[in-house]
Amino acid sequence: MGSRTGSTVPRRQLGRYLRDLRGRAGFTVRAAAVELEWSEVKMWRIETGQSSMRSHDVETMCRVYGAPAELRRALMGLAKETKAQGWWHSYGDVIPEDFDVYMGLEEAASGLSWYEADLVPGLLQTDGYARAVVRAHRGDLPDAEVERRVRLRTARQTLLTRGSTAPILRVVLNEAVLRRPTGGHGVMDGQLRHLLWATGLANVSIRIVTFASGMHHGVMTGPFVLLRFPEGMGKAEPPTVYVENLTGALYLDKDAEVASYAAAFDNIWTASLDESASARLVADMVGTHEEQH
Repeated sequence: MGSRTGSTVPRRQLGRYLRDLRGRAGFTVRAAAVELEWSEVKMWRIETGQSSMRSHDVETMCRVYGAPAELRRALMGLAKETKAQGWWHSYGDVIPEDFDVYMGLEEAASGLSWYEADLVPGLLQTDGYARAVVRAHRGDLPDAEVERRVRLRTARQTLLTRGSTAPILRVVLNEAVLRRPTGGHGVMDGQLRHLLWATGLANVSIRIVTFASGMHHGVMTGPFVLLRFPEGMGKAEPPTVYVENLTGALYLDKDAEVASYAAAFDNIWTASLDESASARLVADMVGTHEEQH
């Protein structure tokens, strides 16, 4: 069994990718176990993130499954991180920048508690808003790459409308998110209207924490996402906190870390306007960016 002294995030994500590769290659668990000369129990533990892995074993699995070289290198890099404490994923390090670890967690989550201080969360961004964010972050990217990143970001939003398996999304936005004219008045107007649309989804709750609320825990924590997972194989994955900055992302899943962020989110949620008052504030902001560029 993998050691609990390290973060479980790298091995959980590695297991997801390897399970997907096996399925795409047409192998059952039993067939793969025979080919690799491993037990089915070992296969199950790997694919459910129960075990740390050696890069050599990952390379062997990727070869059997016919994984492309770039993906094989990325997964071998991920394997080297499976004993890391409070895992820090440095972009462009052993794992390529465009190898998205977080998206796998987001797709598997049954609930997300999200605080944002300056930007609309990716799950709620319009194409225009996402485009403005990508260009502000990476002004050197060619148009085609910008559009690819925008499509990837907005494609994630199907999570919110996938029926009975859609996650429960609770979002708190700092008032500054509404007032910053990201992308110009037309883009911002469309984004605010999209937020109002999202409030109509049964699984989505959006609150605004106003400047008048004064100090709250979000001032100290900065933006973060707390992800919770459904039970699978009789046991749920541990809740995980995701914190991102310019050069990388931090994944926290120790009980004490998760408890601290859960308490912080509860504090921010309580300090915010309720959903109805928040929706009225968003509606009132529609059209207020007309003179700004």
